[in-house]
Amino acid sequence: MLFPEFQTVELAPGALLLRGAAEACATDLLSQIEGVIMVSPLRTVVTPMGKSMSVEMTNCGDVGWVSDRTGYRYETIDPLTNLSWPAIPALFAQLANGVAAQAGFPEFHPDACLINRYAMGSKMGLHQDRDEQDFAQPIVSVSLGLPITFNFGGGTRTSPTTKTQLRHGDVVVFGGQSRLAFHGVGTLRRGQHSLTGPYRFNLTFRRAG
Repeated sequence: MLFPEFQTVELAPGALLLRGAAEACATDLLSQIEGVIMVSPLRTVVTPMGKSMSVEMTNCGDVGWVSDRTGYRYETIDPLTNLSWPAIPALFAQLANGVAAQAGFPEFHPDACLINRYAMGSKMGLHQDRDEQDFAQPIVSVSLGLPITFNFGGGTRTSPTTKTQLRHGDVVVFGGQSRLAFHGVGTLRRGQHSLTGPYRFNLTFRRAG
């Protein structure tokens, strides 16, 4: 069963936390992640300012999100392999479409999935997802593995933030009024998960084009 019973928590207008919505298919999701990594390996990227990000990342989909000294953008070719990114697995698409519909965005069809792997000490500062062309499309974020604190704010970096623990199988969908909300996660603490070991994986589905 792809969507078992789960609790829905409103984080802000247009932003919902679906507790455990991906838990039932987590093992299969992680297997598919391994397949993507075999084709387009995890890597550490730098920001336009030259600072290395603390998470490792890769992509699947028609385009992939990349970052380097020249800026943040989407590319059709993986700069590490010089090949097209792997296709979004059918299970990924089914999950993203399904949870988006349940959150009120029935026409969401992602063309990009960013895969982040967090190790102990990894974090993600407050940022906006604004490299896409159509802000009417939501963001779908899936958490797998170790828990982490999710910080969700407003339209400016200084807006008040709420802190929510994201656990294995949780999904956050945000669009509408919250599409350009600043968000990020705290530092991943030491731990061991039965499926992911010392790591947390995050899948971020977007419609880039």
